[in-house]
Amino acid sequence: MKFVLFTDDLSDLSIREACRAAKKAGFDGLDLTLRPGGHVRPENAQQGLAAAHEIADEEGVSIPMVTTGITASDAPFAEEVIAAAHMRIKTIKLGYWRYEPFGSLLKQLDEARRKLEGIVALARRYHIRPCVHAHSGPILSNGPLLYLLLKDFPPADVGAYVDPMHMSYEGGGSGWEMMLDLLAPWVALVGVKNYILSATARDAFGQQRFQIKKAPLADGMAPLPQFFQRLKQIGYDGVVSLGSEYKGPNSFRPLTTPELLEQSAADLRYLKQVIAKL
Repeated sequence: MKFVLFTDDLSDLSIREACRAAKKAGFDGLDLTLRPGGHVRPENAQQGLAAAHEIADEEGVSIPMVTTGITASDAPFAEEVIAAAHMRIKTIKLGYWRYEPFGSLLKQLDEARRKLEGIVALARRYHIRPCVHAHSGPILSNGPLLYLLLKDFPPADVGAYVDPMHMSYEGGGSGWEMMLDLLAPWVALVGVKNYILSATARDAFGQQRFQIKKAPLADGMAPLPQFFQRLKQIGYDGVVSLGSEYKGPNSFRPLTTPELLEQSAADLRYLKQVIAKL
């Protein structure tokens, strides 16, 4: 497997600084943001990504994937992003289709599938495999819904970006496992995070409410050893992106950039130890 560090929470670092920090923490490279507000902007995709690869080569790391915001083939700069990626990258992460309102889920899934068809057709021209993130919350790729989006596409054309945090949050118990079973032929990327549930205020009915917070990999609720055992069973040996989303109120504790990098290094050591024991 190739382990990369997601750069979303490293926006205060330059690409060169992010490469050096990832390498020092033990990573093979970066999961680089190529979306609005990212390290590379979509309107500058070709030049920006080429420059990022040049920097990564100089620093001795790689950029095997990028995280984009693409949700339609005719979205602004969608083709520019895919064209820029195709020179050295085979898989990209797409953006999200949100679920709303209640009562129209089937219609929304059909619309998302049509948009995905357009993206797949565009990406095929550039020999790129677009990947849809198995997310949680009001997202149309939530858990088994991702299977409904992908089931009529050849796995060579589109992939599933599986994520034990999101999959176990939505499918605690055995739900995550059954989702992975359904998605196995399409698994093309893996994103790793973990989480805890933190009590918040009670609602208007007096029921205790909880908030999901990102936690160190060894301390969270997602069963990472079991998840990676199943990945081993299906023969996955590709890119693994560590989310390291430890800044702001959605973290177990808001970390500074140096603290985030230190925690990321600890997370990577833990994950490699888990995989070595399987």
